Amino acid sequence: MGSGWVAGVTRARAMLSRCLGAGGVREVATEPTLDDAVRYLGATAYRHDLRPEMSVAEAQQAVGATLLWHLRVLAGWQPRSGAEAFRLLAAGFEIANTEAHLRTVGGAELPRPARPYQLGALATAWPRLARTVSPPELRAELAASVWGDPGAESPAAVGTGMRISAAVRTAAAMPEAARWTAGRTALLVGREEFVVGRRLTEPTARRAGRLLGSAAVGAASFADFRQRLSATARWALDGVDEAADLWRAEARWWDRLERDGSELLHGSRWGSGPVVGAVALLSADAWRVRGALELAARGGRPTEVFDAPG
Repeated sequence: MGSGWVAGVTRARAMLSRCLGAGGVREVATEPTLDDAVRYLGATAYRHDLRPEMSVAEAQQAVGATLLWHLRVLAGWQPRSGAEAFRLLAAGFEIANTEAHLRTVGGAELPRPARPYQLGALATAWPRLARTVSPPELRAELAASVWGDPGAESPAAVGTGMRISAAVRTAAAMPEAARWTAGRTALLVGREEFVVGRRLTEPTARRAGRLLGSAAVGAASFADFRQRLSATARWALDGVDEAADLWRAEARWWDRLERDGSELLHGSRWGSGPVVGAVALLSADAWRVRGALELAARGGRPTEVFDAPG
């Protein structure tokens, strides 16, 4: 680490001025209508792609697109190793594109297909995935890429498989993010297996075991799952005794991401840590803004309801 990171770290710290922050999120959440919330955001860094009379899903996607644009800008300021890491940090957008594309080629009736996120140089395999015309072809393309075989071609198998693949690769490439990715994977697997009742496919379970421990992935009950989790992942489920309460851990995960991101940002002067920390803070801000839009669409509610289910 050294001088190669100076520009990237400086730019990452400056980019945080684009966060809405807690006060702005509260303003959005308490607006009486979604249009009012969108109008408020029109004077912020999230204004790009927002327009009147959007649905809440469209407005939330516009917020996500702004976050992705910030990541693309930051990636251009990083040394080569940092730019590669940004593909992993942007993996969620490629996953969202792939899930939407899979629904389309699978024949799902969609009211209006969302425009894919524009990944640019942060794409991993999206240009090839976007050209597939059937679920089996999409699965084969995933299997031939660093994403790996999801084990089945259903939307659930593909989405879960891609998320766990991204988590494993992120933890290996960025030690700063290892605890976040392991905790997030524990929440995902816990929800899939013990709330939805959907077992992981064999290749996805094998990958998840690298982060959570094979004993946890093979657990027959939520209590056993929680007890057998690796130390790196167990923190995410602290205080969660029943699978039905995993929603509480979800909100806490974002709180932890924000706290740790702030510590990284103000830690080592030059290196990947402050950049990863800045991305964590930008991501948490976008997540809160998306949630605030949902609250405004329901007539405006205080942000404390982020801690409540539904």
